[in-house]
Amino acid sequence: MIKNFAKRICLAAMLGAALPAWADTATDKEKFEQFVVELKQEAISKGYDKSLIDEAFKGVEFKEKVVKADRNQPEFIETLETYLPKRVPEWKVKQAREKFAEHRVLLEKIGQEYGVQPRFIVALWGLESNFGRIQGNLPVISSLVTLSYDGRRGAFFKRQLWDALDIVKNGEARLDQLKGSWAGAMGQAQFIPSSFKAYAVDYDGDGIKDIWQNQADVFASAANYLKREGWNDNLTWGRQVKVPEDFDFSLAIPSKTKGRSDWTKKWKATEVSLAEWQRRGVRRMDGSDLPNVDIKAAMLLPDGEKGRVYLAYDNYKVLMHWNRSYYFVTTVGYLADRIGYPVVK
Repeated sequence: MIKNFAKRICLAAMLGAALPAWADTATDKEKFEQFVVELKQEAISKGYDKSLIDEAFKGVEFKEKVVKADRNQPEFIETLETYLPKRVPEWKVKQAREKFAEHRVLLEKIGQEYGVQPRFIVALWGLESNFGRIQGNLPVISSLVTLSYDGRRGAFFKRQLWDALDIVKNGEARLDQLKGSWAGAMGQAQFIPSSFKAYAVDYDGDGIKDIWQNQADVFASAANYLKREGWNDNLTWGRQVKVPEDFDFSLAIPSKTKGRSDWTKKWKATEVSLAEWQRRGVRRMDGSDLPNVDIKAAMLLPDGEKGRVYLAYDNYKVLMHWNRSYYFVTTVGYLADRIGYPVVK
């Protein structure tokens, strides 16, 4: 039944005909299989070899837990007060500092070459994959096909699917290596396919950009990402601050924006010098003055006016490019601070 249904849909699509009325009565499984048929046709039209497509789509199935994960991200169901302790418990801080000490020579070499403080590399590594131990075991192709079909961000995930096929086509990874998170993020740095294509590095020169097993490639790839997006190692990421009771929160970036472009516009429109934030009554969490340095910052309210308040520097914007989530970026900054202070000996 399903195969016949798919054939009829495919034939209609090839002939340019409108879908028949009976297609509306298809089951969810039939609709997904129809979508896969059309996706494979699109891949062929883009020039991918049929043998690659057949192999890549073999066993592809709708992953309900992928859609569930996409619709239950932390910002939808938690606050920073609950999220931070879960993501950065004391044992993770301890391990992060130990990993920093263990790989110090390599981290400092890469940090110097790319202009990125090593503590941020370790923080990203720890939060993305628990220092390489949890890289995800979902087939990336199935996850991306599912998310392309689901529709919430279908166009984005379809582009990731083509990028994943490019990675295999170009010989940069095997299909069986493409395992990852529900969102198609791979390896110890949890790069989505487009990030792999843009930022992955073969640091040790062995001809492979191995973000799965090779520590040097993992660290250098993370550092390369940050550097390429404008990281400044003369700055940190930001700080939590206190504001007066009558503070005018219209001076902050709104908690909800309409995407990256809108968010960056709001940043540009609201960032001012630390001296100006000081004049407006903003102070460090212990009540002392803000640093007396000539840099600009924007104010962020991850949980709205009743939650934590942060002043963020340009490096925060870079981390938001990595993952446009206030919770993720704030957690990276917090863990990086715990790695760096007190100084690891």
